[in-house]
Amino acid sequence: MTPDYLHMMWRRIEFLGSVLDMGYNFVFTDTDIMWLRDPFKQFYKDVDFQIACDYFNGNSDDLNNKPNGGFNYVKSNNETIWFYKFWFHSRNAYPKLHDQDVLNKIKKHPFISNMKLKIKFLSTTYFGGFCEHRDDFNKVLTMHANCCVGLENKVNDLKILLEDWKKYMALSENEKKQSHPSWSAPQSCRTSFQRAKPRKKSKGRL
Repeated sequence: MTPDYLHMMWRRIEFLGSVLDMGYNFVFTDTDIMWLRDPFKQFYKDVDFQIACDYFNGNSDDLNNKPNGGFNYVKSNNETIWFYKFWFHSRNAYPKLHDQDVLNKIKKHPFISNMKLKIKFLSTTYFGGFCEHRDDFNKVLTMHANCCVGLENKVNDLKILLEDWKKYMALSENEKKQSHPSWSAPQSCRTSFQRAKPRKKSKGRL
C-alpha cells in the first residue's frame, strides 16, 4: 500500500469522526457496493456501530468476525465519537496498515469493552459480497465487490451481478419464491489478486 493510499484511508476515518462529532448519524458505503434493497430495515436497533463483513461466522456479536470498513452504520454518541478518535490514533501503532486492518487489531482492546460500545456485525445473507455471499435473492440487500482489486475487474463483475438481479426482478412474485437463482459473479474478480502480482523478470532478460 502506497503512502498516498494510506493517507486517504485514514483521512476518511478522521472525516467520519468529525461527522459524528457534529451530532450526525451516518451510513458509509463504498462506491463498489450495489444497493439492491433498502438496508435500513435490517439494521439493529440500539446499536452504536454496525459493520458489514468480508466473512461472517453466524454470530453478530462475535468479535472474531472479519469486518469490512466499506459499509457501516454508526450513531453519533459519546461512545462512537470516542471510538473513532481511538481508531484514528491507533494508526500510529500500526503505521503500515490501513483502517480495516487496524480495526481488526483493536476490536478486542479492553478500552473498547470498557467504553461499553455496542458493536454488531452484519450478516452476509443480507449484506453480501464477492468474499462471501448467500444465494438467497429474497433476502439480499447489498452486494460488495470486495476481495477484488482493479477498477475494471470490479466494474465488469458488478455489471454481471446487476444482470442477475434484473433477471430475478423480472420474475413474478410466485416465480421468485419458487426459483433458486445464484450469482454469476465474481468472474474477473476471482483471480484479480493473482493477475495483479508483478511479474518477475526472467534472469538474463531485460
